Amino acid sequence: MNLTYQEVKKQYTALHQTFNYMLEHRNAIQDLREQVQPSSITFVGCGSSYCLSESAAFSTRLYTNMPASALAGGDLMLNAERYAPLLANTLLVAPSRSGSTSEIIEAIQRVRKQQPLSVLSLSCVSNSPLSTEADLSLELPWAFDHSVCQTRTVTNLYVANLLINAFWSNNEKLIEDIQSAIQMGEAYMEKVEASIREVADFTWKRVILLADGELQGLANEGAIAITEIAQAEAHAFHLLDVRHGPMVTIDQDTLVIAALTGEGTEYQHNLIQDIHARGARIIALADHSNRISDAWVNLGIVLEQPLHPAAQGIPFIFIPQMVALASAERQNINPDQPDGLEAWVKL
Repeated sequence: MNLTYQEVKKQYTALHQTFNYMLEHRNAIQDLREQVQPSSITFVGCGSSYCLSESAAFSTRLYTNMPASALAGGDLMLNAERYAPLLANTLLVAPSRSGSTSEIIEAIQRVRKQQPLSVLSLSCVSNSPLSTEADLSLELPWAFDHSVCQTRTVTNLYVANLLINAFWSNNEKLIEDIQSAIQMGEAYMEKVEASIREVADFTWKRVILLADGELQGLANEGAIAITEIAQAEAHAFHLLDVRHGPMVTIDQDTLVIAALTGEGTEYQHNLIQDIHARGARIIALADHSNRISDAWVNLGIVLEQPLHPAAQGIPFIFIPQMVALASAERQNINPDQPDGLEAWVKL
């Protein structure tokens, strides 16, 4: 049994700890925003952490009514002076597995040479270089992935970012649904893993992930996981946006993973029907059975109870993780040591 698979299966054990830890630090998180009084929130990350930053920035805009953006760490490092106006009076939030990624550390240092900047860091290592740069450092060492590719870490950082926004907006329903998703997690994995493996067990050439809202950033992360672990082509798009060009790539060699949320069920059904007609295999996730048409999907995963759309990202990310692992096993690829990759980048 490879290490990556073990870490995927332990992600909910870590999530219980992360949820409790974040609740313990709720006041400190809220106090930091009150002290800084930022005019915006800027999330910065690299690779998987950048995908999570995209999701988190969307949450901030939606729930706190505050401007928010996501920047790639390397982009910010190279363009710190140019982006200074964008960062005026911002609160910088930096999620990171290692807390040691060169671009993030140097980007923060370069920006601070231009202007004062408050930093909230999230890392899965204690006393990391990133922690020393932060005004408030949140550390989740139980969520650290020892394998090169991030899985457990991703889910935990996603939840931590989501809880920060829930605290800032006093969104108790979102907090409750995050807890519910975590509590259902072990049974959920046990229920769906074999079915995901079965549907994904063919020689697909590409995976297309479709999701909206916060889940779109997670879909981008799912594409990275498939690319790294299975060494295969994967792309993510907004749900209906796949019609605007990417649909031409979908055929019998394609696996589609779709998160069906929100209104417009008829539009979603029509899209899934059209994708099915092009020969693709389809895995769809929803929290209501009426959002999934069994006639057009190969696997419909309906959650045990309705969840806030953002909380649905917690079970959603497990699907591309398992697809990636199943493909790697089928190809005799070692998912723990992908060729040419390191656990984190040091320039």
